[in-house]
Amino acid sequence: MTAGRAVGVLTFHRCINNGSYWQARCLVDGLRARGHDAVILDHDSRRVNYAEWRCALRPTLPTPVPSTDRPRYRTKVHEFFRLLAELPRSSTFDLDAPGPLDAYDTVVVGSDEVWNLHHPWYGGAPLFYGEGLSPRRLVSYAASFGNHDAAYGLDPVWADRLRRFDAISVRDDNSRDIVADAIGCVPEIVLDPTLLFPPALEGAWTGPPDPFIAVYGHNFSPEFAREVQRVAADRGVPTVSVSYRNDWADVQWLDAGPHDFAQAVSRAAAVATNFFHGCAFALLHHRPFVCETSPYRRNKVRCLMSAVGGERHLVTGGTPSGTYDLLLREPLEPSLDLALGDLRASSTAYLDAAIR
Repeated sequence: MTAGRAVGVLTFHRCINNGSYWQARCLVDGLRARGHDAVILDHDSRRVNYAEWRCALRPTLPTPVPSTDRPRYRTKVHEFFRLLAELPRSSTFDLDAPGPLDAYDTVVVGSDEVWNLHHPWYGGAPLFYGEGLSPRRLVSYAASFGNHDAAYGLDPVWADRLRRFDAISVRDDNSRDIVADAIGCVPEIVLDPTLLFPPALEGAWTGPPDPFIAVYGHNFSPEFAREVQRVAADRGVPTVSVSYRNDWADVQWLDAGPHDFAQAVSRAAAVATNFFHGCAFALLHHRPFVCETSPYRRNKVRCLMSAVGGERHLVTGGTPSGTYDLLLREPLEPSLDLALGDLRASSTAYLDAAIR
């Protein structure tokens, strides 16, 4: 490990999303634990804030949000505001016109979908491609293009910006292929910060006192909902929908924030999800889980499951009922943890070499 550096982390830290919060916090906390003076680069935008907050109050679109849910989602939003204020941050600057920034030895771009040109409000922001930044070293860690598929390619303007990076790592094979095709460099695939620097559980538990299956995500298929509810009924446990409404679940815990989510997964009898961080936290806490793939998150979850050898935890339409029974009952395969250990070693080696 190198001597401590002044490091700025550029990511989607203002998103009202449990995974976004944890990836930002885990990366900064992990870098600080390794001796660096790391802070979040605190970009702000009235346009982005309005879009983010509006989405946070109706997060399950296109499924309509009952007006009675709004106060509970608002409570969750205020919890995110409180936690954001506790993160080590730079002085605040405008996302679209950052101006001169504080001097940093290294700026780390990522994790999250920082290079997703199709993101509804962050897409196309030059800052995440290093524009306007002038650190001694510009690197990425676990950056992703999200649902910007490799088949779309990358415009030369954005490719030229990527060439300015001193080191590039990505979170999934789709992002690796985009970078390789655009600039002729095959980047390393590394672990999401939540898996590299696992967070400690904090705060009092305010969820159900008895065993439950945690449901994390929204807009699941009717088949998935039916199978998960069937297994829950067979096991004699309720389903608890964490942070988002799923009418088919037995309990709606809509105001669950980042710490509630982390504890819910750690305490759950099993996890049913269609989110990347639903899978990641299930892996961290060795919880049986099943993940329904969706077009928006397909690239993320497939690569993670392939990297650890957990492809069987992904289900689609037509997956046999018996598969749900096994995945939501059996302990996780020990091989998954072994694979994570190997990936942590290589991801740490990349990060230490990039920040020097």
